[in-house]
Amino acid sequence: MKKEIWEWTKAIVIALVIAFLLRTYIFATSVVEGASMDPTLENGERVIFNKAIYLLDTPDRGDIVIIQHPNKNYVKRVIGLPNETIEVKENKLYVNGDPREESYLTSSELDGTGSFGPIEIPEGQYFVMGDNRSISKDSRNGLGMIEEDEIIGRSEIVIYPFGNISMTR
Repeated sequence: MKKEIWEWTKAIVIALVIAFLLRTYIFATSVVEGASMDPTLENGERVIFNKAIYLLDTPDRGDIVIIQHPNKNYVKRVIGLPNETIEVKENKLYVNGDPREESYLTSSELDGTGSFGPIEIPEGQYFVMGDNRSISKDSRNGLGMIEEDEIIGRSEIVIYPFGNISMTR
């Protein structure tokens, strides 16, 4: 009986240590607040994000990232990379003068982008926007450029509500 209790205790302790390590260094969850990422991510959805990915790599255009700010975390899409010049003319994104397709957006979300720029993105910083361009607080209007160390992970999976379980990329 004592041996069985000892075996169960070891198994539970090992499981807790593994869960702690995964949660601390590899994966975590975040809740989407607001409608700035509609229709890709909706208000109240819970996503799992990969915390380790950017230890080995850098964010890429189109990645949905979690941005850590002092008062709250933001979920946004990377639009511009370090040392690029971005501009939007009549709702069309241009990177270094070349037009870019944003296949993840419908025409109604594109209509909210407006026009701005050209903007040069400094080394070590990123330009982010929400998918619901007309209401998103992002690099255009409040968040400013995002430092690389403020990006704490890449969104991977919607896990709640259960009916919405899906990959976010």
